[in-house]
Amino acid sequence: MQFPESWLRAFCNPPISTEELAETLTMAGLEVEDLRPVAPPFTGVVVGEIREAVQHPSADRLRICKVDVGQGDLLDIVCGAPNARAGIRVPCALVGAELPPGDDGKPFLIKIGKLRGVESHGMLCSAQELRIAEEHSGLLELQADAPVGRNIRDVLNLDDTLLTLKLTPNLAHALSVFGVAREVSALTGAPLLQPSFPVLAVTNTDMLPVKISAPDLCGRFSGRIVRNVNTRAKTPQWMVDRLARCGQRSVTALVDISNYVMFEFGRPTHIFDLDKIHGSLNVRWGEDGETLKLLNGNLVNLDRTVGVIADDVQVESLAGIMGGDATAVSDETRHVYVEAAFWWPKAVAGRSRRFNFSTDAGHRFERGVDPSQTVEHIERITQLIVDICGTSYTTCGAIDDIQIQPHAPAPVNLRVERAVKVIGMPLTQTQCAEALGRLGLPLTQTPGIITVTPPAYRFDLQIEEDLIEEVVRLLGYSQLPTTPTLAPVLTRVRSESRRSVFDVRRSLAGLGYQETINYSFVEERWERELAGNPAPVRLLNPIASQMGVMRSSLLGSLLQVLRFNQSRKLSRVRVFEVGRVFLRDPSVVGSDSSVQGFNQPMRVAALASGSADALQWGRKEQTVEFFDAKGDVEALLAPVKAQFLRGDHPAMHPGRCAQVLSDGQPVGHVGELHPKWRQAYELSQAPMLFEIDLAAVLARRLPEYTPVGRFQPVQRDIAVVVPDSVTHGDLMAAIWRAPTNNVLRDAQLFDVYRQKIAAPGAVVPTSADRSLAVRLTLYSDNATLTEVQIELAVKSIVDHLGTAVGARQRI
Repeated sequence: MQFPESWLRAFCNPPISTEELAETLTMAGLEVEDLRPVAPPFTGVVVGEIREAVQHPSADRLRICKVDVGQGDLLDIVCGAPNARAGIRVPCALVGAELPPGDDGKPFLIKIGKLRGVESHGMLCSAQELRIAEEHSGLLELQADAPVGRNIRDVLNLDDTLLTLKLTPNLAHALSVFGVAREVSALTGAPLLQPSFPVLAVTNTDMLPVKISAPDLCGRFSGRIVRNVNTRAKTPQWMVDRLARCGQRSVTALVDISNYVMFEFGRPTHIFDLDKIHGSLNVRWGEDGETLKLLNGNLVNLDRTVGVIADDVQVESLAGIMGGDATAVSDETRHVYVEAAFWWPKAVAGRSRRFNFSTDAGHRFERGVDPSQTVEHIERITQLIVDICGTSYTTCGAIDDIQIQPHAPAPVNLRVERAVKVIGMPLTQTQCAEALGRLGLPLTQTPGIITVTPPAYRFDLQIEEDLIEEVVRLLGYSQLPTTPTLAPVLTRVRSESRRSVFDVRRSLAGLGYQETINYSFVEERWERELAGNPAPVRLLNPIASQMGVMRSSLLGSLLQVLRFNQSRKLSRVRVFEVGRVFLRDPSVVGSDSSVQGFNQPMRVAALASGSADALQWGRKEQTVEFFDAKGDVEALLAPVKAQFLRGDHPAMHPGRCAQVLSDGQPVGHVGELHPKWRQAYELSQAPMLFEIDLAAVLARRLPEYTPVGRFQPVQRDIAVVVPDSVTHGDLMAAIWRAPTNNVLRDAQLFDVYRQKIAAPGAVVPTSADRSLAVRLTLYSDNATLTEVQIELAVKSIVDHLGTAVGARQRI
């Protein structure tokens, strides 16, 4: 919220500087996010009155103005502004004046110059040239009574300071200048100027019938008819200036008055064109199928969850958010209906976000607006309407005030002993009561307990901790003692059989991957297509329509990262993520760390696309393939030897996908992206993916000592022909199961050969067979192996392969 310091000090003027005021507010929880002057520094600009303006003899768009700046002699100034005319008072930069820097960042110095042969002794300024507004269509016209020759900074109060507060949602009572002044008064002890609301005389008997059909939407509705107003009246400059310094541009007098009271007292109101209302008003929930064209031009579809104000024919306003276009005031409006209501915060919260816009009114009502001041604020608005838009025929009707469900805050107890424990410093009951009393909170006391009845404007005081916060705010956070930690600090020692998540991240980074962090909220399409999950966990209030479900796989997020990078011409992408997924599981019991019915395991997933290696000279560029990803999985799970079985995954190619097993248990999948998803997601090539349960990656075996062998190992190569259906895993398992008297120490596949045409009688692979060459390493702990022992072990392995997998030794 932005406002000028001068307006704040009109309500409460403590004897402290601007910087001290900002520090006081910030330390009390009302963070001052920005502090800046209304206008940047400039000198030599005074109020000047144009006495005469004649056409330049040599230029159609220039005028020669004689300007009175209070120095006796009139100055000749050449001006090209379209509104330069005799009789107006405008800012005049004298010779020697220094104006704010332009786009080049250099100050603009005013000198005597010639424009088309005519000397100009100064410059008449627009608001943009003084950097106080963006308006540059003409000269800045001042009030007719602005003193000629006086410094423009004093006349327009340009040395005023703009404060921008960053308020948390619980500080709804500070969403107005008066609300902030109330806080300043409590913090500094400076007197607060309480506003008065004189009651205007009722001069007509007209009253608009109003019915509240939804008590859970509106607790109080007040309104008044004002007839014969001049809606074309000009908003006074003091109001325009204050609104502009609050970040609100001037629209029309009636709209400006409504906005002014909102910034002044935090009360959003609405002014209807009375002649456009059909019959009576009904405050109710919307109906399915109803539509409303808003003041911003949007056409919204309503339903039973949105509050509205309707007349006998149509919906006229979106309750607590924005008025409708049908009853908007215009230059032809003569009679108006002024409305101020109390909308229940829960009935307004989140409604404007459904329609993809936000308003100052909705921002305030969904946090809570004082329901006790609707009549007083209507009196304030009416007085301003009469003062600014009133005519000799203006009449005011009686205020119709309907209270159907009053707001009654429940009393809250503060235990002084509890406050001392939470705040961490000694306090007396008198100190607590004094702090709460300075905030204007009604309270009663019994020994050790203070009972506070929150005023109507304090929606944030609901539990004991809220009162404790108010006490410490008023005492000052700087008064809190610096207390060392009293509890023992114990380091959690991780088991040696388990590595840290940091180690996993470092391992993947060492393999050339970069970490990404993505939202757990994803598109439902990703879940359906990439995870095969038709019933994902849905969010009740998603932050965006494309983030409506919780992910059960990390692959969709990585594909989105790939698309993002490829759209920026990055051909080689290697990324990973360690994150949580969300699965429905009725067996999960609710606890402090779990939610009943939902399993939330951690997983690690990676994606590789483009070249297998970074650009280099030592190796030809090669596109990443399945075995590259498989090798990365093996490296990640090492020293555990991963097993790979033919697998099936919704996101992966049916013929290039493997299920990953660790210690015989399935822990994930690795493979190439399915061709249809590569096409659907508009990828230039199919990336390699893997996703593994993090728990399997974190587990590791402790190293075991084995002595260095004393005898010479022996290596033998065998080549066997096996059916094409026999996998590498089947072959290795059969080799290790062969009876070799424990002399086989290692077996490595080093060649694969296939020949389609075989010579008659030759034992070579056919089109359905393949030849696999394996290097065996044999070794005995007791003695050097003899040739006989070696041959027996090799024969045993070959014979067992023939029995187990149908292998034939290749000749």
